[in-house]
Amino acid sequence: MAVEPLFGTRAQKAFMITIAVQAIVVVTMVALTFGIVRVNAGSTFEDLGYKTLPCYLALFILAEIFELIMALDALRSRNIIQLMGIVLFHGALIVFSALQIHETHVAIFNCVPPCVIDTNHLWNKVQGFLIVSPCIIAASWLFLMFWIKQLYDEFGWVIFHVVGANPKFKSMYQFYQIFICLLKFDFFCFVGVTMQLLIVVLSGSSAEFGVTIAAIPVVLLLLAGCARAVKYEVKWLMTMALILMVAAMTYFLYKLVRFYEPSSEAQYVSTRATLTVFTVTAFLLVLASFVIGIKCLRDFDKGLLESKAHGQSYTPVKTHVMDVFRMERQSSYSPGGVPLQQQISIE
Repeated sequence: MAVEPLFGTRAQKAFMITIAVQAIVVVTMVALTFGIVRVNAGSTFEDLGYKTLPCYLALFILAEIFELIMALDALRSRNIIQLMGIVLFHGALIVFSALQIHETHVAIFNCVPPCVIDTNHLWNKVQGFLIVSPCIIAASWLFLMFWIKQLYDEFGWVIFHVVGANPKFKSMYQFYQIFICLLKFDFFCFVGVTMQLLIVVLSGSSAEFGVTIAAIPVVLLLLAGCARAVKYEVKWLMTMALILMVAAMTYFLYKLVRFYEPSSEAQYVSTRATLTVFTVTAFLLVLASFVIGIKCLRDFDKGLLESKAHGQSYTPVKTHVMDVFRMERQSSYSPGGVPLQQQISIE
């Protein structure tokens, strides 16, 4: 069967266009909200606890760029599991954008003395833009699920070409794909939590700020090490990565306690709902990665290494024909040695 080129079908183009259009609309809505509040607050913007809004804008820009890159990568590699992960991620964006209505309300009414700004007037000006975001994301979500069905039919046969018809190999390869996909979403959630802490909450002179900064390279090395270990079946590196995952889960639990601890809850009040969602999600993703990682570690040295290292490059080739397949076709269908039709090689 021929391999369709990237963006070679209507479903592929429509999937990317849907994500791109909703990204532009949503980021525009968030930017307008930020701009309106910034203009109305004037010189008091930095002093009155409005850090929630630039953080909100930064997170949505990060989320939309991340989703676009993930979608492009999933289409390039014909990865159905990652496409389904994107649909789940898009659903999470609906929740996140809905939470921001509450978070922005808290920032406007709790952080600004009424004598400085007419908070009701300001809220009425931005409320519409805030409501548009979850509505647009939800509408695009329905379109994405429609295109996912067509992409599933289009890409569903690829794993067969990568690992063959062996059901055991197919199962192991799918767990490998799930693990790699989870690592990518782990990265986003960690960056999301860290960005909120550094922009909104923590003081640069606090010990917790230093701990958060120190955690960044550790987690990034963890994720990169995990990906390399599982792809090339490096047992010692995979074991170290799984141990660090336990440490990461402990870190997320520690931060969750800090959000609600009486001695520290006040500094998180304006972003506690979003931080809680991000932190709990990050914890659950790392937990899932740990469990799936153990399964992948048990599958090492069972014959899947070649498929993992070289099985996700789908390059259409015009003239190359596999020797064995050529001999079989000539003996069965072309006894007179008639030249074969052009074939596709999946390397």
